[in-house]
Amino acid sequence: MSVVRLVPSLIVGLILLFLALPIVVVFVLSFSSAAYLTFPPPAFGFRWYKAYFGDSNWLDATWLSLWVAAAVVALSTALGTLAAIGIVRLPRAIRIVTTALVLSPLVVPGIVVAIGVYYAFSRYGLVGAPVGIVLAHTCLAVPFVVTSVSASLAGIDPRLEHAALSLGATPGATLWQVTLPLIRPGVLVGALFAFITSFDEVIVALFLSGSGAVTLPRRMWDDLRFQLNPTIAAVSTLMIILTTLLLATAHLMRKRK
Repeated sequence: MSVVRLVPSLIVGLILLFLALPIVVVFVLSFSSAAYLTFPPPAFGFRWYKAYFGDSNWLDATWLSLWVAAAVVALSTALGTLAAIGIVRLPRAIRIVTTALVLSPLVVPGIVVAIGVYYAFSRYGLVGAPVGIVLAHTCLAVPFVVTSVSASLAGIDPRLEHAALSLGATPGATLWQVTLPLIRPGVLVGALFAFITSFDEVIVALFLSGSGAVTLPRRMWDDLRFQLNPTIAAVSTLMIILTTLLLATAHLMRKRK
């Protein structure tokens, strides 16, 4: 193979190394035995993983994040799936406008969304409550579900639904027994992205969590500000592993689709 042909592969390899290097550094630091963040670590061990699993504050924040993410998955998957099914049946001009509105949280800066949600929710006492974070994260997660389900809907034959309706099935039965099974991979992929969106989200959580609903990203933010130690590297490594597993699952589902 000539040198000219190796250049693109070399460039891609350097870019991948540049992107992965911070993650590698965090992974190595998570096994450090030092009391402070020092690289390279003087020795290796599981000291900071033990600190994480032995600290009730970290575990409470983790369980709250998992609970919030599970609730967001349930809400955003139901709303996003129904929205995608409804949008695909609209006239073209209305569909374009509606799709742009539904997907707007993807392009609006997170800080703008967080400020707007904070002022809206503060009137109803939702700041500092897990319910407020669930509702805000649902707004951020619905566009991912709509995008994934819309892609699945574009790949199914509408004549299957028409055949079910012509044979006497009600619209509800057609949706449950024909449409949803056909778009199930897209729904599941959208649900996984909704989980990741909620579990990793920090900007909205900074505005809404207060002192009574501290999620894991918010706990990590506070730790970085007040008591920086390698526990943050151990928590980050666990989150990277979880996110990687979910993304790999989503990729396998897309391939099966």
